Amino acid sequence: MPIGSLGRSKSGRHRPADEPQQQETLPDEELTSYLAALAPDADNETTASGFGNAQVYQLRLQLMANEQLKELAAERQTSPQALATEWVMQRLEWEARQRGH
Repeated sequence: MPIGSLGRSKSGRHRPADEPQQQETLPDEELTSYLAALAPDADNETTASGFGNAQVYQLRLQLMANEQLKELAAERQTSPQALATEWVMQRLEWEARQRGH
């Protein structure tokens, strides 16, 4: 089975400049932010959507806990990530009150 020309004409040369070029795509800001968060030297995640600086943590849950989190989030019409973040923020506030801060 022959492989496509991969952008070359039958003469083996690249297509002439007068052929239509593919439109240049705009950068994907969400992808850029995601990749920046995964970068090992990136301590802070900055997004274009106004969240400012935020530390990214990876949370591993047992399968049953993960399913329970998904169910609770769905009941509250939110994402599991948003629900977990809300709980952590509530707990940090509670801990600060216990310590007298």
